[in-house]
Amino acid sequence: MAFSRHNNDLVFNDRMGSASKVSNIRAAVQDGSLQITLYTTKEGERLDQIAGKFYGDGRYWWVIASASNIGWWLQVPTGTRLVVPLDLNIIEDM
Repeated sequence: MAFSRHNNDLVFNDRMGSASKVSNIRAAVQDGSLQITLYTTKEGERLDQIAGKFYGDGRYWWVIASASNIGWWLQVPTGTRLVVPLDLNIIEDM
C-alpha cells in the first residue's frame, strides 16, 4: 500500500478529491477552460501565503503549484510568474 502525505489533509482529500486533480488542473489551464489570473511573486512570499490571499486558506497552495506547473515546494524564487485559478468550486467538480 502506498502512503501519501495528504492522507489526513481534509482540504486535499475531502473537499478537493485526490492527487488526480493535479493533471486535471494543468489540462484545464492549457485548454483555457479554467479562469485564471497571473501573479508575480515578491521577495519572501511563499505559495501558502499567496493561496491565503486569493482563497482565504493557505492549504490551497497546491492548486497554485499545480496550475503553475512548478512542483511541490512552498517557496518559489522572487519574480516567479504564477497561474492562479480563480474559482475553487470548479476545481472541486473536476
